[in-house]
Amino acid sequence: MPTQTYDNPFMKRPDTDDFAALFTQDVALLDVRAPLEFEQGAFPGATNLPLMNDQERHQVGLRYKQVNQEAAIELGHELVSGDIKATRVAQWKTFAQTHPEGYLYCFRGGLRSRISQAWLAEAGIEYPRIVGGYKAMRTFLLESLAKHIELSDFVLVSGLTGSGKTEVIQALSSTVDLEKLAHHRGSSFGKHATDQPVQINFDNSLAIALLRLHSRGKSRIALEDESRLIGRCALPIRLREKMQSSSVVWLEEPMEIRVERILHDYVEDLGAQFAAKLGATAGFDAFSARLLESLQNLIKRLGGERHTRLSTAMQAALGEQQSKGTLDLHREWIRPLLSEYYDPMYEHQRTSKLARVIFSGDRAAVTEYLLHKGF
Repeated sequence: MPTQTYDNPFMKRPDTDDFAALFTQDVALLDVRAPLEFEQGAFPGATNLPLMNDQERHQVGLRYKQVNQEAAIELGHELVSGDIKATRVAQWKTFAQTHPEGYLYCFRGGLRSRISQAWLAEAGIEYPRIVGGYKAMRTFLLESLAKHIELSDFVLVSGLTGSGKTEVIQALSSTVDLEKLAHHRGSSFGKHATDQPVQINFDNSLAIALLRLHSRGKSRIALEDESRLIGRCALPIRLREKMQSSSVVWLEEPMEIRVERILHDYVEDLGAQFAAKLGATAGFDAFSARLLESLQNLIKRLGGERHTRLSTAMQAALGEQQSKGTLDLHREWIRPLLSEYYDPMYEHQRTSKLARVIFSGDRAAVTEYLLHKGF
């Protein structure tokens, strides 16, 4: 196909294998792998505009196994041609024009990314690829994650449920918000209305967050005190080991402030998430089911009598919320859930961590202390 002529705002840039720069500078990434590959593992902020969809990739893979690479390439060009090819190239072109500083990649940085480069060049745009592709970047991040966990000096922000640990984390600059990366609030009620990332994506995001902090000379890092799992996302084993011996700051907040914070996070905010996702009626139904399911998951720990009492209170609160739009009755299950279940559990944990506590105070005092210490 003859080269088409366009006004080209791009200076030809070389392909790159400077993975650290790509991640620390938040460079735009064009992922041309198939959608299924992208779903199984990707980098934060990457855009998936595939060269082949899942079915096309499957057919080409079969041809490769049954015949040879040349036959597979020929089939790929047959499947992605005409209007299909034109549409995909147009999408890449729009991405490249929007992100002239970006790079494209496939799984290994080989045939698919080279074909994508060539087709973009036919459309008048020279766009560089990432050498080694997704596989090399993923390997780099895993090695980086292990290295930066070892080089970091962590301080844990701990405290009773609802004491505002996440708010402290969000007020600091030398910190990693693990719950944000995991898209989960960390407790039995911590699910959002939308899904968590897959484990690979959580690992990638954590590695990039630590890489960026260390690139700025930040090795003393505050983390919210978390268990091994944040929802379905598992902390790296070595990170969890280091957290178990790290210094701790402890938040002390009055019960009523904690109740209001839980009311906002697990009722108001979660309800709004479901309403935005599904609409008012279906959203409220899904939100109600989620709250009741979260409580049900605790039945063995709560015991039958306590679970029945809290479930009855929760259903009454949901009924009043639906009929009158008020939230007052939710406090009637939140308060005993904190005082009878969460607080005794966290007080036990606090006792085991007492030797590591270097400061305690309310949310404002803890935040001020950590900021003063350079976090």
